[in-house]
Amino acid sequence: MRFLNQRRHFRDLSEQEVIALAISNEEDDARIYRSYAERLRADFPGSAKIFEGMAEEEDDHRQRLIDLHRQRFGEVIPLIRREHVAGAYARRPVWLMENLSLERIRAEAAEMEKNAEHFYRLAAARTKDAATRKLLGDLAAVEAGHQATAHELEETHLDDETREEENETARRQFILTWVQPGLAGLMDGSVSTLAPIFATAFATQDTWTTFLVGLAASVGAGISMGFTEAASDDGELSGRGSPVKRGFASGIMTTVGGLGHALPYLIPDFWTATTIAILVVFLELWAIAWIQNRFMETPFFRAAFQVVLGGALVFAAGVLIGSG
Repeated sequence: MRFLNQRRHFRDLSEQEVIALAISNEEDDARIYRSYAERLRADFPGSAKIFEGMAEEEDDHRQRLIDLHRQRFGEVIPLIRREHVAGAYARRPVWLMENLSLERIRAEAAEMEKNAEHFYRLAAARTKDAATRKLLGDLAAVEAGHQATAHELEETHLDDETREEENETARRQFILTWVQPGLAGLMDGSVSTLAPIFATAFATQDTWTTFLVGLAASVGAGISMGFTEAASDDGELSGRGSPVKRGFASGIMTTVGGLGHALPYLIPDFWTATTIAILVVFLELWAIAWIQNRFMETPFFRAAFQVVLGGALVFAAGVLIGSG
């Protein structure tokens, strides 16, 4: 709270401080664009070139602002950054960029330029000093020009064929990192927990005991699948992406798959809970078949036959064991 109270309002900045703030903004944005370029270079070289070009534009604008400051105020530029000014638009920390998809990075860059332009235009509208208003208006025009420059760079470096290739690469990476391990977890959680849950249900006809067994089986399977997925492949050679992401996807979906037909046993009435649980199992198995068809390009009827038949056999085994 003490730090927040020490932040200055934009309206209290002098013209020199406004120029200094603009210089630091341009420097920060150039670094962000270069970080994007480095992040994308291996898999999306066309988009990497776009962000390199945008970083060079930011460097040019920063140099123009430095020249302006030198002419008006001398060589010493005050240290003032976004975090020193109340209400200034914030930038995403660099370490959070590692988890952004290609489309999200493109959208983030567009939002950066839009926010900067909007900020400067609002600031220009609030000031009564003509010179300051002109300066802020010029900065807003520069930011608007950045958006046009980004579009021109996109036309130069990202033709339809390159864009299609990069989008396909992004889609494939999404499937390998999230969909494939998540689907494996959902299948394991949905199918492997059928036997213990329904065996317990028909053996005891006690809904609370059945729920506890289902909860333990689901959470245990989720932890096991998550660690197994994360430890099985570091993603360097296979290109499957971060083991941590894959571990979370697999572990969480395994737990969800088991809890789907365990939660109905929170209902005290045994047959009502069992009927709902069976309905949930039916929906889970068909959802798995749909995901396989949608993302893994498995023919729907083949996926349905494999998943539904396998699930039905495990379900039947659980019922028979519990009834015996």
